[in-house]
Amino acid sequence: MELRFQGLVVQTEVPIPVVYRGEEINNQGFRIDLLVEGLIVVELKSVEKVKSVHFKQLLTYLKLSKKTLGLLINFNENLLKDGISRVVNNV
Repeated sequence: MELRFQGLVVQTEVPIPVVYRGEEINNQGFRIDLLVEGLIVVELKSVEKVKSVHFKQLLTYLKLSKKTLGLLINFNENLLKDGISRVVNNV
């Protein structure tokens, strides 16, 4: 809600289709938690420790959606800023 109050366009639970040889084979499995301004993929977690699988998940979402920048945010931190990681898709 805060991002919208700041005037940004935010979509939630955005489905990511999986396409193989031009044919959509899956549109149910992958969902972007937040897509900000159609550019930034935000994956939200509340875990004791962020693991490599969480980064891989975000990178997969970036590749499938053809986006460059993602943020992995873990809310299970004393200071929220300590739970924010930036991920870049170098395509």
